[in-house]
Formats: sequence, structure tokens, C-alpha cells
Amino acid sequence: MRPARSILAVASIWTAATITAAAGGQHLPNLLAYGDSSGEVRTFSTSGAIDLNGLFFQSLGTNGRSCGTCHVPANGWTVTPEALEARFDASDGLDPIFRTNDGSNSPIADVSTVAARRAAYNMLLTKGLIRVGMGLPPVRDFDLVGVDDPYGYASASQLSLFRRPLPSTNLLFLSTVMWDGRESFAGESLHFDLSDQANGATQGHAAGPALTDAQREAIVNFETSLLTGQAVDADAGNLDAGGGNGGPQSLAKFLGISGSTNVFAPPPFTLFSAWSNDDGQGRFGDARASIARGEAIFNTRPITISGVNGVNDAIGQASFTGTCTTCHNTANVGNHATPLPLDLGIASAARRTPDMPLYTFRNRATGETIQTTDPGRALVTGFWTDMQKFKGPVLRGLAARAPYFHNGAAATLEDVVNFYDERFGLGLTAQEKADLIAFLRSL
Repeated sequence: MRPARSILAVASIWTAATITAAAGGQHLPNLLAYGDSSGEVRTFSTSGAIDLNGLFFQSLGTNGRSCGTCHVPANGWTVTPEALEARFDASDGLDPIFRTNDGSNSPIADVSTVAARRAAYNMLLTKGLIRVGMGLPPVRDFDLVGVDDPYGYASASQLSLFRRPLPSTNLLFLSTVMWDGRESFAGESLHFDLSDQANGATQGHAAGPALTDAQREAIVNFETSLLTGQAVDADAGNLDAGGGNGGPQSLAKFLGISGSTNVFAPPPFTLFSAWSNDDGQGRFGDARASIARGEAIFNTRPITISGVNGVNDAIGQASFTGTCTTCHNTANVGNHATPLPLDLGIASAARRTPDMPLYTFRNRATGETIQTTDPGRALVTGFWTDMQKFKGPVLRGLAARAPYFHNGAAATLEDVVNFYDERFGLGLTAQEKADLIAFLRSL
């Protein structure tokens, strides 16, 4: 049985840690365990410990926020709705994460009472979504011709885009910074990109001044020291036992092994192949065998890939046979080995929920229109062909950071698997779904 996780416990751990840090400067020990829906997630720092008195956890702006406000160790280095609810209740919605510049559904939302704040921060509380305000790029091949914003704010001058904060861990595996790649610059290093992102986040999210070069370096050096992964599965036990290669420490083995740039590359996941014959062998046998089967499905289950802008159009094939690893092809990590923004239809009008704004865009050359809740990379490049394209995130530490996709559309890993099963007509059996979910939880 998987353990019920105390929502308050997660928030209390983090509150106690930050209070202690403020009082005298403390560290979280390496491999400190935090419970999640699957077992335990842990972080390994190549610096030896996590310094809670470092700049990452200091307020460098004007609204009380730090990087750690939205990137919480206990929540897989992002935020989760359950922990946010606890933070709201403990502070009556005055915790630094609850700020109108990007935490509320609209920057002009009423936050004068507790009830008003609960309504104003609804998207953050229910889906862990931050509002990203972006205008149209000055050079573009499309126009915005319609806005349906339930919060009465979004316009061509500033669209409201609701997105999950990406984890600030496992960053050395990134090929793209931010969901839409807006912090990845041609010809620059990942270190440069992360430095620019830290500066932009401080000026935007924390409403602060520009960081000094020394401050940028300190934050980037801290972030790139972190490796996070699921360490214990409630059913399968320690994920690095019995030949398993899970947990955060194993991630250090894969640094510099980026995977393949070929979409027809061999399977990159080999974490749990040693468990493929564990069925019925001892206390954890059945659970470990399920994880191994799920890994095999992820690596080898044939998928007819069609209608995916960013893949099919890129290789000039309307349809071809691939696997999950066609796109999730960084070895044993699962993100894109090279920049690969994709449109899977997650932001399409057909999948819109009533709490999301809906935008109508028109192609200047063809007159074609599209309705979407988020134009994605198109707002960065100005290209119609980049509409609704987003990167795939690092898959390690998934169990600690629900909900999933850029807009939190999948509340659970079951929802993620069901989305892909439906999207690509996989025809997965109930057992295959269970095995695939067991594998994803183990990452």
C-alpha cells in the first residue's frame, strides 16, 4: 500500500527549515528524505549539503520572495497544490508566494480579504500555476484576433499564460531553459542561460533589482549542484537495491551522457533492467518486476507518431513508428537530448477548461486561425509554426511534483498515461498502464 502523505507535514518541514535558516544559517543534509505519493524523494548535492542560508533562499527583491519560494525542496523543487493550500491556510494567503504580480489569476484581482485571496489565487492553489504575462513579439507572422479571459485582464499587450514552475534541480541535463525556451540563447552556454534566467526571475517574480554577477554565479552554482530523484518506492523498496539504479546519486553517473539526437535511437532507460526477473522473488519482487516491465514499455512499445508539430514536420514524415524514447531521449533522465519544442495538443481549445483563458490567432499569410490556451514558443520566435510548442521536462522526481504538463492539465501520473494512450491510440491494457505508472513513479 502506498502511504497517505500528510499535506501539513510537507509544509511544516519547509517552514521549520526556513525559520531555522533565518535564525542562524543551517543546511539540509544530503539525501534528506521527503515523503510523496509513491514513497520518498531525495536530493543529492555535489556540494555536500543544501545551504539554506545561500542566495537561493534569500529575498533579493521587494515582495518577500526568494527562489526557494516557488522551488521547494520538499516538493521536488517546485510547488504543489497540496503544499500551497497548507501555506495559504497557515498565512491567510499572505505567504510570499501569494503576490499579484504573477501568483494571482490577474494582477488587478481583489486580495483585500482571505476569501478574496482564495479566489484570486485559485489557479495557483488548485493546479500550482504561475501567471506568466507576455506580450506579442514585435516581429511575427500572426495576429491576436480574439481573447476570452475569465479573469477580464488579458489582452494583446499582455497575455495571461498559466504555467507550472519547472523544478530547479537536475538542471545540468537541460537542453532548453523554460517551457518555451525563452531563456535559451543561440551560441551561449547553459550556464549563461541559467544566469540570465536567475536574473530575470529576481526582477520579475521577486520584483527586485538586477542581480550582480556574483549573485548570479552563486545561484547558478547552487542550482547546478542539485540532483533529485525518487529514492524509495513504497511497494518496491529502495530503488538502488537488488541491481536497481534509481535514486538521485545514480544521476551523477549520467552527467555528460546526453542520449541520442537520432529519433530512431536505441532505448535510453536501463535503470531497472536487473529487476525484469524479480516477479515473485521475495518481499519486493512483484513491485520491482512491474517497474521493470514499465521501463520496457517506455523503451519499446511501438507508437504511431503523427500530427506532432516539431517532430513529424521536422523529419518530413506524416507518420512513423517510434516509442516514448523518441522524444524522451536523454539517457536515464527522459527529457529532450537536444532542443525539441513539441505540440501535443495539450494547449488546444479542445482541451480547454473553463478556468483557462482562450486566445484566437490568425496567420497573416494564409488567414488560418487557431484557438489555444497558450501559444507557447510562438510568443518567443514570432513564428506561426511554433504555435503551442513546449519542451518536455526532465522526468526524474515525477512523483513529488504533480500536477503535470506545462498547464497542470494532468493531476496524476495515471492521467498522464491515459493522455498518451488516447492521443496515440496505444491500446494499453490495465496491467500495462499500471506497470508504466509504476516505472514513472520510480524515476
